[in-house]
Amino acid sequence: MNFSLPAPLLQFIDELDEFIDREIKPLQAQDDNERFFDHRREHARTDWDNGGLPRQEWEDLLVEAKNRADKAGFFRLNLPVEYGGQNDGSGRGGNLWMSVIREYLASKGLGLFNDLQNEHSVVGNFPDIVMLRDFGSPQQKEEFIKLRLEGKFRTTFGLTEPNHGSDATHMETKAVPETRNGVKGWRIDGAKKWQTGMHHCTHCILFARTSGKDGSARGITAFIVPRHTPGLDVVSYEWTLNMPTDHATVSINNVWVPESTILGDPTNGLAVAQAFVHENRIRQAASSLGAALFCIRESVAYANARQPFGTPLSHNQGIQFPLVELATQAEALRQLIRKTATEMDGMHHTEVEKRISDKVSMCNYWGNRLCCEAADLAIQTHGGNGYSRHRPFEHIWRHHRRYRITEGSEQIQMRKVAAYLFGFGGRKQEGKL
Repeated sequence: MNFSLPAPLLQFIDELDEFIDREIKPLQAQDDNERFFDHRREHARTDWDNGGLPRQEWEDLLVEAKNRADKAGFFRLNLPVEYGGQNDGSGRGGNLWMSVIREYLASKGLGLFNDLQNEHSVVGNFPDIVMLRDFGSPQQKEEFIKLRLEGKFRTTFGLTEPNHGSDATHMETKAVPETRNGVKGWRIDGAKKWQTGMHHCTHCILFARTSGKDGSARGITAFIVPRHTPGLDVVSYEWTLNMPTDHATVSINNVWVPESTILGDPTNGLAVAQAFVHENRIRQAASSLGAALFCIRESVAYANARQPFGTPLSHNQGIQFPLVELATQAEALRQLIRKTATEMDGMHHTEVEKRISDKVSMCNYWGNRLCCEAADLAIQTHGGNGYSRHRPFEHIWRHHRRYRITEGSEQIQMRKVAAYLFGFGGRKQEGKL
């Protein structure tokens, strides 16, 4: 077994660092943009008098950083070559590359180069393009992918509901066939919650039951609904542990759309939802690992420098041992993430669910939990200084605590592992070395 990273990947990271030093750090330093990253970050980012939404100047800064990264050739790394990316099927820009890069950027701490509170990074992630590529009609691909790359097509993801989250097959949102003005289409009624990005989206991908019984995975349809369709309204934006919020609760009353808005198989919309989940989960795990490594590294440095009673904190086993345990877990997790990502690159994404979905879930729930534990220990190790917002640990904890719920809760991830471990639903571990 060779655990060495590909030389082109290491070169890419070197070039990425040079770009960040040349373009992104100066942008962060100008016009007091540091306010978005220092102790003022939550207030600077949040328009408290506008529903707690992100301030426009904050979002404008993120767009400028992405535009610079795109111009320099970094932003679209993981996209296929035909969309201006570098993912040519050779492994470049694949899951291993993205996992290593996401870990590395998160391990550098907070900065304009990578701030996952709103999934911002100079190396972008494009799950909606994956959906359109694999499930979109020729017309949808032609229209929406081009607009997405130009920043003119932005979607929310309408799966979760006020009364249903992980139990998506029990969703109460329904769609029934209805012809209006001689055009065949569907009337949708229901509600959705946690519609991230609703304040600036152009379309909503809404999932609704169109046939079958509650609990059935079949009979759910995905619709691409224009944001300002009559009857699609924001009820509220939910204030969260980590502000600002862009998470909306929406009502869907008598929303009519033509048949051309259906995305993918009308009877198997959940396949659309699952299409990119494994790639998102492995990259999320890598980001959490990177943030955990940052917390561990900062805690070690502080423990060596801080000298209460004339002796460095690091001389106390009460300080050493918890950090040793976290460092050991982080090292083991890194190998599992990179092994799993490499295996994912060797198969079509539809095969991942059948063969190694349990490993993806292991990486995800373990990485997210590890990050929260590392951030909490960093706060404790730094004492009052750690509790202060002048250090980033409270922000890291508040953000990554969300990851233990999103992309499938920690318990859902463990249930996935259990399905393979105990053979539920016909799944089983392959039993190979």
